[in-house]
Amino acid sequence: MNCELKITEESFQLDAFDFELPKENIAQHPAEERDGSRLLVCNVVEDSVSHREFSDILEYLSKGDVLVVNDSKVFPARFFGHKTTGGKVEMLLLHYPIIRQSESGSLDLSTILADVTVLLRSSKRPKSGAVLSFGEKLRAVVGELEPGGKVRLCLEMYPHAGEGMDDILSAYGIMPLPPYIERSEDGAEEDVQRYQTRYAAEVGSVAAPTAGLHFSDRLLAAARKKGVSLTTITLHVGYGTFAPVRAEDIRDHQIHAEHVKVSTDSAQLINKVKGDGGRVWAVGTTTVRTLEAATDENGVVGPLEGLCDLFIYPGYRFRAVDNLITNFHLPKSSLLFLVSALAGKERVLSCYEEAVAKGYRFYSYGDAMAVITKGK
Repeated sequence: MNCELKITEESFQLDAFDFELPKENIAQHPAEERDGSRLLVCNVVEDSVSHREFSDILEYLSKGDVLVVNDSKVFPARFFGHKTTGGKVEMLLLHYPIIRQSESGSLDLSTILADVTVLLRSSKRPKSGAVLSFGEKLRAVVGELEPGGKVRLCLEMYPHAGEGMDDILSAYGIMPLPPYIERSEDGAEEDVQRYQTRYAAEVGSVAAPTAGLHFSDRLLAAARKKGVSLTTITLHVGYGTFAPVRAEDIRDHQIHAEHVKVSTDSAQLINKVKGDGGRVWAVGTTTVRTLEAATDENGVVGPLEGLCDLFIYPGYRFRAVDNLITNFHLPKSSLLFLVSALAGKERVLSCYEEAVAKGYRFYSYGDAMAVITKGK
């Protein structure tokens, strides 16, 4: 499926995935229009690089292809509050809260209790049993303190009539933007809409599958009209996606596990496209990990639900994905390893160097890159 890529011991050294990125290249806000960002096309088959607008992606899609997207929805996961002593505290939920059920299995709608693992930032780390307040309807009781700064706690929510947990989270939380995007404690109104894909449906992510942010309703409709299928998978993005790689040999890195789901219908559609000679376009690295985890050695995609800890780095043999639409990633990151596994480290870093020189915008709200390993 993919072009032969030369793999050496250097391919596994962390420092080999480093590059210089000026701060001004890090996007702080989305493009004015979703499909108005720039697109760097890295065509591995033709050994060429093109500079286009994202809406031009339609020229590279063909009738019979399939776009596979991650339909996970980001929930407000960042909260600002205070301790009973008055000290300020910031809380970042690391996963979607798990509501406690009563012994009868029903919920007490006057009070909602939910367990969650979080990161807390305050002048002094709260002790077990400490109470944190985030508003009239939301407080938290600190439970077990875990390694790595993680804290298990119980959220106590007091909804008004007709409200549920999502209403409380939305009332007091803000979108959990990555640390390289600067925002005030009140967040920004644009993030509520723009840090979410147009097809987001399954709540569970603390970071957006950002490659999908470029797709507008107009562009998706145009792709369908051209005869391109669209199907979804789900991978709930966890905070681990931002975890730095510290192992000098990247093969020693422990990748984070995330919950994934591939439905029977999606698997059957993708297999039909492959069988008919069409191409599988993965929108985002999260989609790549999910699809590859769901594909057997014969290239057959099957239904899947559970935790995925598939670690893709140079030398990996792709079984499902032909082409990739992605954003530009951080230096020395596991996401950069994945893209390099598909297109080749030297080629990818050369593209990144060219993108920097031409003023492309990087990271979550930045421009896009298409990697083509199977032509029309």
